[in-house]
Amino acid sequence: MTAFVRPNGLGHHKLGITASRKAIGNAVERNRSKRLLREAFRLSQEALDGLEIRYDWVLNARRSLLKVKSSESLEEFQKIIARVSSDEPK
Repeated sequence: MTAFVRPNGLGHHKLGITASRKAIGNAVERNRSKRLLREAFRLSQEALDGLEIRYDWVLNARRSLLKVKSSESLEEFQKIIARVSSDEPK
C-alpha cells in the first residue's frame, strides 16, 4: 500500500482509501482491498491514538494486497504509523 499523511488540525484521524480499476481490477477485488485497508485502520486505533498530532490518511491499495494475509497488511500499516510517529516533533 501507499500512504499519504497530512496533519488535519482536528481531534481525530480521518481515512480515505483509493483502489483504482487499473491497479486492482474488477469491483469485487477493489471492494475487498478497501475492506482490508479499513480493517487495518480500525485495528490500529491504539497506535493511532498514541500519535500526538491527528492526521488525514489516504491509503492507495495495490494488487499485491489481495495476495497476502490480512495480518501482513496490518503489519505494514503499523510500520507506516511508526514512521509517522518518529517524524513527529517531540
